Amino acid sequence: MTFIDILIKLRKIVRSVNLESKRVEKQQGVSIPQLLCLQYLAEQEDYRTNAAKLKEFLNLNASTISGILGRLEKKGLVAKLPKALDKRVTIISLTPHGMNLIQSAPITFQQKLSEKLQALPPEKLQTIIDGIDILTNIMEVDEVDTSSIITFEDYPSK
Repeated sequence: MTFIDILIKLRKIVRSVNLESKRVEKQQGVSIPQLLCLQYLAEQEDYRTNAAKLKEFLNLNASTISGILGRLEKKGLVAKLPKALDKRVTIISLTPHGMNLIQSAPITFQQKLSEKLQALPPEKLQTIIDGIDILTNIMEVDEVDTSSIITFEDYPSK
């Protein structure tokens, strides 16, 4: 295998992620990061969390998370609530409309990939992790946030 083969395989991966994102957005009316936020909320106690935990879970910067949450709130999929004892903290809560969207959402590429990776023997999974680590180091992308999986609408307007 040559370096060109590696580049072609990387392009295939990027292209499939982009196509999946467009498919989900067309079918569900939300982007993949928005759907991931909703799914994260659905797994939390009382369907609630704060923006900092979402930021950490998705590995995105605060302004990107703020934009995603703003769009989800406009669509009525989440509600922003002040924390009872500390009004400086905002709690993000999944709405019934948001829960309905999650329950009707198709299985995503990311979910299929997660299931297949979890089914791998530990040594094969470690081989993949090591290879991805080498690629991210070679490409010098360790410090790049994952907002590349985000559609244009998820970027805050200036």
